[in-house]
Amino acid sequence: MNVLVTGGASGLGAAVVEAVHKAGGSPYVLDRVPVDGVPHVVVDLADTRAAERATAQLAARAGGLDGIVTAAGMDVPGKLADVAAEDWERIVAVDLLAPAAVIRAGLPHLGEGGRIVTVASTLGVKAVSDATAYCAAKFGMVGFTRALAAELAGRYGVTLLVPGGMRTHFFDARDEQYKPGPDAVLNDPANVARAVLFALRQPAGCQVRELVVCADQETSYP
Repeated sequence: MNVLVTGGASGLGAAVVEAVHKAGGSPYVLDRVPVDGVPHVVVDLADTRAAERATAQLAARAGGLDGIVTAAGMDVPGKLADVAAEDWERIVAVDLLAPAAVIRAGLPHLGEGGRIVTVASTLGVKAVSDATAYCAAKFGMVGFTRALAAELAGRYGVTLLVPGGMRTHFFDARDEQYKPGPDAVLNDPANVARAVLFALRQPAGCQVRELVVCADQETSYP
């Protein structure tokens, strides 16, 4: 099982890479930084044309793909008027436009019965203040994935993953007011990665259309 993973150097992406490895599969990674011991291409996914080229390059190197997991994501929380336009637009590019670009470029390399897992967020179904770009991108990912599932039905499996907050470095660069508090209950990304693997390994004719995976005290869902 050859699985292309965006954002595979850290966080959920790294957990998916490990899960694929443990299942006997072969992960291939697109990220801004190198990944030791894993075939990868270093690329800034915000440059969607570069993301397309990198996807084709890595898929050819793999000899074809069985799965695509778009785990890369970012956020810069803040009031709309306070977030730099470049940052706001980069969030939308990385979290929405890049997944679409990677999937578009990967489809010609996806084998029969291949599977796609996109990563939205609980903030793709519940809007909060100070997250206009992130919510816009993740709400967009929900709509994109549902439309893609309808478009590819009968050819490829498409799963929308809606994860809650996880114990990763995602929050590290934030201002203190936007970091999870000491009492925050966050999920282990390995748990979410197992859900991704579950979707990827469904038998022919069976589809997991949507998965919500979060800690049992997730505050942003439902």
